[in-house]
Amino acid sequence: MIIGCRECSHMVLHVLNVQVTHLLGVLGFGGFCYLLGARPQDVPYVYCLFYVIFVPLRWIYYRYKKWHYYLLDFCYYANTFLVVMILFYPKDEKLFMVCFSFAEGPLAWALIVWRCSLVFSSFDKLVSVLIHLLPGIVLFTIRWWNPQTFAAMHPEGRAARVTWPYVEDKSYLWTWLFFVPLAAYTLWQLMYFLIVNVLRRQRLLRDPEVMTSYRELSKKAQKANNIWWRLSGLLGDRNRQVMYILLQALFTVATMALTVPIFLSYRMHIVFQILKVCASTWNGGSFILEVMPRQVVQKQQKKKLNMKPIKQVNSTQHVESDDTSGNHHEHTTEEQNQ
Repeated sequence: MIIGCRECSHMVLHVLNVQVTHLLGVLGFGGFCYLLGARPQDVPYVYCLFYVIFVPLRWIYYRYKKWHYYLLDFCYYANTFLVVMILFYPKDEKLFMVCFSFAEGPLAWALIVWRCSLVFSSFDKLVSVLIHLLPGIVLFTIRWWNPQTFAAMHPEGRAARVTWPYVEDKSYLWTWLFFVPLAAYTLWQLMYFLIVNVLRRQRLLRDPEVMTSYRELSKKAQKANNIWWRLSGLLGDRNRQVMYILLQALFTVATMALTVPIFLSYRMHIVFQILKVCASTWNGGSFILEVMPRQVVQKQQKKKLNMKPIKQVNSTQHVESDDTSGNHHEHTTEEQNQ
């Protein structure tokens, strides 16, 4: 009876938590959309506020869960680049283009390819989506909607500029949207490999519960036996991690190359923003309708399995107490007869 009451109270608290977080998420999303239209020049600073609050909180949570190596992933590297640009080098056009390539290249397409889900009731999933989605929206507002950007297109005493950042020619565009960002990505990949696969190798081997991106993705791919698992095995099981790095590099090259036409076209850029939001929202709906009910059923089945040993122990104790009382009654009867 007590266990049943606990389950009911736990369920009520869970439902209340989902409702409150969903309400706050929808209100926050609506407020951000209002800010996007009313004061687009403030969006970069709201993003910086999000970064300095939620990334440290995520580190604390991930440290507790043994997931802290996720914070070495490229998405955090790219977000840090963007925060530095906004706060310290807001008028550096070349750094802007490098950040643009990061945000609308690997980060944006990871949102789609890895099926990130916009679920307001899941703090972890919500932050994951925002880390991949917000940088592109911030750079979109700076490039196309920021009044300061418009002013930079028409500086006083000079001829009007067509765009900001100023694009001298196609070679300049490819240099700062593709080759320089690719070099920065290569530097990150070398640092990541050095830290995770060399310096912290023994630590990871000792504790299989410590998760990295490669461990998680390979685990999921093996379970699903999907195309990523088959591709990563082209060089054999022993070289799966090397193949994973090569596949990630090809993904980065392809997505960074696509940032060039997106950078030049306002229409293409706004369609791309809509695509990202729709993809994450669609995945969120699929998660709520398909995955969450399955998780609830699995939890209930697990509870039932855990309850069986308790019931068996209680029934055994009850039988033993009956036997003891029976023996006591027999001894009392014998004494009376004597």
